[in-house]
Amino acid sequence: MTTEPTTMTDSFLSAMGLDRPETGDDAVVPFTLEKLDTRGRILHLGPSLDAILTRHNYPAPVARLLGEAVVLTALIGSSLKFEGKLILQTQTDGPVNLIVVDFDAPDGMRGYARFDHDMVVKWAEEGRTSPADMLGKGHLAMTIDQGSHTERYQGIVALDGNGLEEVAHTYFLQSEQIPTQVRLAVAQMSMRGDHRPRWRAGGILIQHLPENGMARMADLPGDGNFDNPDTSDTAFEEANGWAEARSMLATVADVELADPEVSPERLLFRLYHETGARVFPAMPLVERCTCSADRIEEMLATNFTDEERGDMAVNGEIEVVCEFCSTAYRFNPNQFNLKH
Repeated sequence: MTTEPTTMTDSFLSAMGLDRPETGDDAVVPFTLEKLDTRGRILHLGPSLDAILTRHNYPAPVARLLGEAVVLTALIGSSLKFEGKLILQTQTDGPVNLIVVDFDAPDGMRGYARFDHDMVVKWAEEGRTSPADMLGKGHLAMTIDQGSHTERYQGIVALDGNGLEEVAHTYFLQSEQIPTQVRLAVAQMSMRGDHRPRWRAGGILIQHLPENGMARMADLPGDGNFDNPDTSDTAFEEANGWAEARSMLATVADVELADPEVSPERLLFRLYHETGARVFPAMPLVERCTCSADRIEEMLATNFTDEERGDMAVNGEIEVVCEFCSTAYRFNPNQFNLKH
């Protein structure tokens, strides 16, 4: 059964005449701006992001950068139409020298950041705490992994002191030739009744459609090579529509994007009520780690010798702690000895 999208009109939100509840936290909402030849996704992350960022007690600038990486990965990964993973990874010379974020289709997210504590403190004292400062220079890779029986798709883009919003634009332009604009916002907000501020975030990704519209656009990422010619009258009109879509998106403030009181539908209405937007059903997102005792046991058995496993043991046990979720797994080194 096909669910028809909701068309926003002038009374869509002002009169609260919704035919379904507004979307809350931990969900992504696909939409199209048909008059502007644009499609997109918008999301709010609340408890799921707070769990990822507070588990490791990251300093605030590190948590903010990792939060942006989680939002960007979820915006892109939620477009996958198959089982598998989208993996975002950065390796840089900045205070946060490694970020890994997995999106486990259709809805699972996890993330981890490795950082130099002394560099973070020093740069904070110098006022260099923006996500771009924390990231530094290096490269970003996005990998689609559909399992052991399929070939991985990977796109790599240089990081040259820019933030993830700029990097996403470059990535899609280079790998897919699709004009893309992204807005990301991560903040700590105090909610009524909470004993501590909570991390939350918002994000919007919009993309210019190919010449003949949605029917020509494959699912992203890594499944098309589209080029929008710029010589015809149609292309000129599309460029104008894309310019308007981008200019409206540029008016969004960070606090507005992350505000729990401003639902994705409400924000889209504020931005595009003059041209209209078609909003599709929301898809839930969850914080979920894919580690397991069986996987780690297999890794230990396959990648290490008996002697190496013996050297790992402390007080007769091998302890492996998942970098993503901090779950500790313990093994007896003798259980790996081969039986003859």
